[in-house]
Amino acid sequence: MAVKIKLQRLGKIRNAQYRVVVADARTRRDGKYIENIGIYHPKEEPSLIRIDSERAQYWLGVGAQPTEPVLALLKITGDWQKHKGLEGAEGSLKVAEEKPSKLELFNKALEEANNGPTAEAITEKRKKAKEEAEAKAAAEAAASEEASESSESSEESESEEN
Repeated sequence: MAVKIKLQRLGKIRNAQYRVVVADARTRRDGKYIENIGIYHPKEEPSLIRIDSERAQYWLGVGAQPTEPVLALLKITGDWQKHKGLEGAEGSLKVAEEKPSKLELFNKALEEANNGPTAEAITEKRKKAKEEAEAKAAAEAAASEEASESSESSEESESEEN
């Protein structure tokens, strides 16, 4: 069976993402594959290329032929040079700088704002505020009803005395 290492397209329109797969040469582009050996996201800056070097070396060793786009990826990662015994096996893969974690950014912002107010910056939920306002209004209404009932009862007691 003729085996190829090729790209299987994933993702949305205009947001291509690929799997690097080993498949029978006769299968269609997005058809069944034998093994998934990596991923390639060309839209990211720099492009994300993650290929399992050990599995790529195995499949190249047993005769799998890479397609042209996969051959370019294997040259970037250095797997093709390693397979052919050429120099430059470390590859020319660019790695994106690590972004600082959200926790680190938060702690840094806290340190910068150390001289600022120490109160919490939490606002009350609108539902709670509405419920409290309704409860307050109900308490006032109950108090006014009691006051009106007590005034009515005092008027009744005065009219009974007369």
